[in-house]
Amino acid sequence: MEEQLKTGTTTVGIACEDGIVLAADKRATAGTMIVDKRAEKVHVINDDFAVTIAGGVSDAQLLIKLIRAELKLKEVKTNKKATAKEAANLLGGLLYSNIRRPSMIPGIAHFLLGGRDKEGTHLYDLFPDGSVTPIRDFVSSGSGSVFALGVLETQYRADMTTDEAVKMAVKAINTALKRDSCSGNGIDVIVVKNNEIKRVMNKELDYNL
Repeated sequence: MEEQLKTGTTTVGIACEDGIVLAADKRATAGTMIVDKRAEKVHVINDDFAVTIAGGVSDAQLLIKLIRAELKLKEVKTNKKATAKEAANLLGGLLYSNIRRPSMIPGIAHFLLGGRDKEGTHLYDLFPDGSVTPIRDFVSSGSGSVFALGVLETQYRADMTTDEAVKMAVKAINTALKRDSCSGNGIDVIVVKNNEIKRVMNKELDYNL
């Protein structure tokens, strides 16, 4: 039960002039108990897409496996890669079905998707109800999002580079770590650019004295 109910997180997505920045903390909780201090909440889906996760880990992990398979299947059937919009809509459909499936445990998962295609880089907010929202500036999800948004609202600029946005994302996540008990233990950051997806930070925080 605890493995299925890991919740509580802070994730951030930032749209920049030259790409997308995705970031998250590393703590996974079950109620008030910390069950994982090295949780991976920013995942590379394939060469073109990456996501952050918040909510139930079991649901998020299954949906990541499904969207990887769906994108590969689509590529095989059509002989072309999916656009960012197509990938977001595919994942949105999976989320819609997931939360409406009868279950003893509600299937709640929230994704931020960063992707690249022929049109450039794109950022989407995929809410647990299956809604798909294109994001032109920034977005945050999870229990610590209110703290992260305070940093993003005051410091975001439309002309930011990904290097600048990485620093701001780290500051936003770090602010949440100081106030949200369900977020903590480290920061993970991935950058999506027109030519690559790269993990630029995978840092664990040491709380030992």
